[in-house]
Amino acid sequence: MYQRFIKPLFFLLDPEKAHYLAMDLFALCCKIPGVKAYYKRRNHSALNPINVAGIQFPNAVGLAAGFDKNGKWMHELALLGFGHIEVGTVTPLPQPGNDKPRLFRLPKNNALINRMGFNNEGVDALVKRLEKRPTDIVIGGNIGKNKWTPNEEANKDYLVCFEKLHGKVDYFVVNVSSPNTPGLRELQEKEPLLQLLMGLQSHDLQKKSATPIFLKIAPDLTEEALNDIIDVVTQSQIAGIIATNTTIDRNGLSYSQTHIENIGAGGVSGQPVKQKSLNIIRAIKAQNPSLTLIGVGGIFNGQDAIESLQAGASLVQVYTGFIYEGPEIARNIGLSLRHND
Repeated sequence: MYQRFIKPLFFLLDPEKAHYLAMDLFALCCKIPGVKAYYKRRNHSALNPINVAGIQFPNAVGLAAGFDKNGKWMHELALLGFGHIEVGTVTPLPQPGNDKPRLFRLPKNNALINRMGFNNEGVDALVKRLEKRPTDIVIGGNIGKNKWTPNEEANKDYLVCFEKLHGKVDYFVVNVSSPNTPGLRELQEKEPLLQLLMGLQSHDLQKKSATPIFLKIAPDLTEEALNDIIDVVTQSQIAGIIATNTTIDRNGLSYSQTHIENIGAGGVSGQPVKQKSLNIIRAIKAQNPSLTLIGVGGIFNGQDAIESLQAGASLVQVYTGFIYEGPEIARNIGLSLRHND
């Protein structure tokens, strides 16, 4: 039904408007008596608990950051069979993000290009929503810095988000890999990254209840840069790495160079990132087999998820696949993984 009727209609709309309309309509449907119970029964078959970083996940399939930046739809998304939902990226203060249009579909490649720019309502609004968060699903908090904060003061922004979300989320993700905030990827360099992660880990260890911290990295890293990141993650003793964010590589897309140039700046997500993500995961595992990894990028079905897990990931996340495959994606992947065990 989604592929034949719903998706073609929504793909006639501007992608960002379609996103909000789809989720608002689904939230409205969830208020109909019996709908929530139906989804809970339906998704029970996809449960396959797994313990990662000391957290018990209902299954290995999660929703990546960016889909529900402000935690508006946590309860509705939890009905769709996800084992975890990552909210954010959130910044200390609200910011509108980049100018619209800033989200573009590439259907020939099952891909998106986005330059959202950390548009969000700020950490305080997210904290308020998390007070009523669903308790039957794992919630991660993806944190970033405000656009106007200089890199030499970025640690303060991450710490503000970390402190305010501590105890409200089950794990943290430090996002230094979005290509849509000027200069952000410079924080992936060894010294500033080590300083940032050591600072957060130090604050975490001071808490009575430590919360796992993951680092989300770009798929466009050189071998040397990736080795530096592995060293930093190992030295800082954070929980692990999420591989990967969107790519700035436009090679291999099934569109004219003029079409792609007219879209402008932004990161590519979806199937064009799949092999890059797998390569990064394999390279990390080869360097440090004990590191915990979450695979994201180009995961559309059970086979994609299995490949990511076989490469070395413990969990997988979807985003673009959710848009192209529809609301059954988490359940379908979950069932595939359960049958593959």
